Amino acid sequence: MAFEVEEREALSLLQGIENGTLQGSYRVSEADPALIYLVFTWLRNRYGADHPAAEGIIGRLVELSANPSIKAQLKEGKEDAIACWFESEHSYKEFDATRFISLIVEKLEG
Repeated sequence: MAFEVEEREALSLLQGIENGTLQGSYRVSEADPALIYLVFTWLRNRYGADHPAAEGIIGRLVELSANPSIKAQLKEGKEDAIACWFESEHSYKEFDATRFISLIVEKLEG
């Protein structure tokens, strides 16, 4: 695995949002905009309205998105070539967290 540290950090970020253990928004605001956009969108797709944990997870995403710098990152990330590639070639629902992060980090770092 060529990008072990980057994958571990990205997965930690995703899981921190998912589990409600993320301490502040500083980790989000320091991450690559494409990664942030893709992680937020993966979580939104994974935890739809019918999921029992949706309220908490989507609530955390909304709270983070209220930060102006994160809002700007999400907009920038949505327009990134990696995000466009992923969304044209794949479905968020086909990936578990580990496979998703592995693929995204490989594309971002490669």
